[in-house]
Amino acid sequence: MTPAWNYRNPLGIGNVIDTVRELMRTDGLDVSFTAIARACGTSRNFLYTNWKTPSRLHLRALQVELAYAFNDAGRTHPSDGTVEGITRHLTQVVRLIRQHPTTAAIARTSRTALPRAHAATDGPLVQVATERVSDLLHPLAPHGGVWRDAALYSRPWKIVWIARPAALCPEAVGDREWEATLDGAFAELLRDLLAPWATAD
Repeated sequence: MTPAWNYRNPLGIGNVIDTVRELMRTDGLDVSFTAIARACGTSRNFLYTNWKTPSRLHLRALQVELAYAFNDAGRTHPSDGTVEGITRHLTQVVRLIRQHPTTAAIARTSRTALPRAHAATDGPLVQVATERVSDLLHPLAPHGGVWRDAALYSRPWKIVWIARPAALCPEAVGDREWEATLDGAFAELLRDLLAPWATAD
């Protein structure tokens, strides 16, 4: 009979996710159940029972990192509900993702991960990003938000699409001119997408 302690995590599920986030900053998608279990002080059985595969834990950690990027940008570059405020906020989100060590680590550990992310049309990470962008756009249509304005409703996904080339480019980090070009191009495209709502600012 397998001991009961193999199926519990003495430090909690939140600790597992935080540990995976930390490990992925160095090892990207090479983080294994063995490394996670060792770092958490738990068993691989606990991890298998709750997540089945390492990729599910990687995905959950990336969802948390994405949420933190939006939250961090909200503290340093908060949106005021105008097109310019939204542009500043989302440009900072893009910058934070590009400069995050996990982005570079994923690029190092998988040749296909970032190209797939560039081309993804759906999936959990696209959904999280789209929902966050929808929340930011809500003030542009004060009577019902993106749900009541068909044109605005199409913008969150389009914004995520144009954000990815600027966000998923870790090789630009440290090159001020390259990063400024990426940020400027994204901001310009974003303003173009939101131009119909700029007059309401």
